Amino acid sequence: MLKKLYYKFKYTKPFALMYDGIWSENPVLLSSLGICSALAVTNRVVNGIAMGLAVTFVVMVSSVLTSLIKKYIPNRVRIVTYVILISAFVVVVDQFFKAFYPSISRALGPYVALIITNCLIMGRAEAFATKNPAKFSIMDGFAHGMGYTIVLIIISVIREVLAFGTLMGVSVVGEGFTKWVVMAMAPGGFFLLAVLTWAVRERQIFEEEEGDTKNSRATLETSEDLLSEAA
Repeated sequence: MLKKLYYKFKYTKPFALMYDGIWSENPVLLSSLGICSALAVTNRVVNGIAMGLAVTFVVMVSSVLTSLIKKYIPNRVRIVTYVILISAFVVVVDQFFKAFYPSISRALGPYVALIITNCLIMGRAEAFATKNPAKFSIMDGFAHGMGYTIVLIIISVIREVLAFGTLMGVSVVGEGFTKWVVMAMAPGGFFLLAVLTWAVRERQIFEEEEGDTKNSRATLETSEDLLSEAA
């Protein structure tokens, strides 16, 4: 029963959008978007989660709003319009952090405001939201935002444990643990991002080759069946 439901959902538009945003078109690992904040704020898990959720919120609402008003945006000023929309929601996020989570706001510093320049958000508005209805645009924004957030969390978990010996501020290593200071700095983030990108791309290449092999076998079996029927 569950298997049938899975395969039924697998070939739907929402599944395709989620799969692309999180895995096959991951904005950080495959498109190299949002690298600046991915390296700058991922020395702590809390910061990575906050930045990921902030970007997810902005890309979702800006995408759905762009989709709703796309017919009224002159082609000459579409980029300016995207920037204005994104800026408005970034201000909302920035003020929210300052009001309710001042410590996170101080930790993220100027990187919240720099969400405006995140090519992931403008890219989804231009490449997807202007060509698709609002219901799919919000799904696409959520998927790519989650893909971005997951990468930030993975990197920040490894960096925080190795650099500070903590996870979400709680000590998880013994007293004799030697802290990797480099993981608290940008070079550590670069290294982890490179390793994660390599691992994901290798996995995707393996899946593509495996898929090609299965298709070749299926084609061969079909050809053999046709030949045997002809004989």
